[in-house]
Amino acid sequence: MTPEVSALDKALAKVCELCPVCLHARYHQKGVGFDFVRTVERDICPFCKAYERVHGRKAHERRG
Repeated sequence: MTPEVSALDKALAKVCELCPVCLHARYHQKGVGFDFVRTVERDICPFCKAYERVHGRKAHERRG
């Protein structure tokens, strides 16, 4: 059972959606930006964590 997505989660996820580093990682799937996002999203970045809660995928994964 997953918790409901709050308005705060949606707002934080929006920052990740517009983040130039995360955008680069999602689009190119390689390079320093991609490696950085994969490393940071898991434990550090609240925006990447919210992105995962809202969209159900990691911040570096391509949109389906």
